[in-house]
Amino acid sequence: MPTTALSAAERAALDVTIRTAEQRCRAEISVFVGAASGDPRDFATSLHNTLVLPARSILIMVDPDRRVVEIVTGGHTRQLLTDDESAQAVAAMTERFAAGDLSGGLTRGIELLGDLAKD
Repeated sequence: MPTTALSAAERAALDVTIRTAEQRCRAEISVFVGAASGDPRDFATSLHNTLVLPARSILIMVDPDRRVVEIVTGGHTRQLLTDDESAQAVAAMTERFAAGDLSGGLTRGIELLGDLAKD
């Protein structure tokens, strides 16, 4: 995650939220906040493909300037998390983002993904 979008305390709190969600769903969760190059979906997919275990990973990509949120799931996690469930997480995040709460939106989205992607 780029450091300019979130404070050190917010990043630390998100790390804890990510680890807790990962324990619930047994998938790797990664977050990128920053400028997406080109098409946001293609950019998010390319980031996801660089992860250590893309098949077992969920990537959340947020471009605050363009107001874009993308969730990319790997083959294994796609069996656990439907597109509609990913859309629920995006809706929960964007509601908080619209209120100016980037950290709170990410926290809520990560928690929701962890709950929805359980085996």
